[in-house]
Amino acid sequence: MTPAKRIMDLVVALGLVVLLAPLILGVALAIALRDGRPILYRAERMKTPETGFLLWKFRTMKPDEADRGVSGGDKASRITRTGRVLRRTRLDELPQLWNVLRGDISFVGPRPPLRRYVEMFPEIYGPVLEARPGITGLATLAYHRTEERLLAACRTADETEAVYARRCVPRKARLDRLYARRRTVCSDFKLMLATVFRGISLH
Repeated sequence: MTPAKRIMDLVVALGLVVLLAPLILGVALAIALRDGRPILYRAERMKTPETGFLLWKFRTMKPDEADRGVSGGDKASRITRTGRVLRRTRLDELPQLWNVLRGDISFVGPRPPLRRYVEMFPEIYGPVLEARPGITGLATLAYHRTEERLLAACRTADETEAVYARRCVPRKARLDRLYARRRTVCSDFKLMLATVFRGISLH
């Protein structure tokens, strides 16, 4: 990560924490009152092929100790009513501002993958994770809706994993590598703006 990119992350993250503090507290209170504890969900993600970290989100699903892999249609029944709203508006990702401040992730970059997929596809994620993972990015904007549609049709965890591994991982990786070759502070800012306006237009 370049110094300019890190400085932009810190300035924007600190500004958003101050600006969105009432919203963050409001979402936390809504989850506590409607769905109970835990309010936050944390799970290991990878920022390099060897180094993991804990990614934070607002909890949107009923807990399940047997949970594994990415979310598909097989997990739809576990999403809470509050969680559906948070996912649709992406407010569940507000706690990731903490991850940005810590330097675990950037605002823009490839989405941080689960360790299981990095170990399954080292030849794919080695080049992808040369860039610092991010909250949003080129692959997120270009492929998110397609990925949601593909995984929503899956009815078992095995089916979800097969579809994700075969149809999502390689396509997103190509977009992530394209981003890495062309990234600048200006292009990051444009992707951040595109994410905001996409959220407004779609939700």
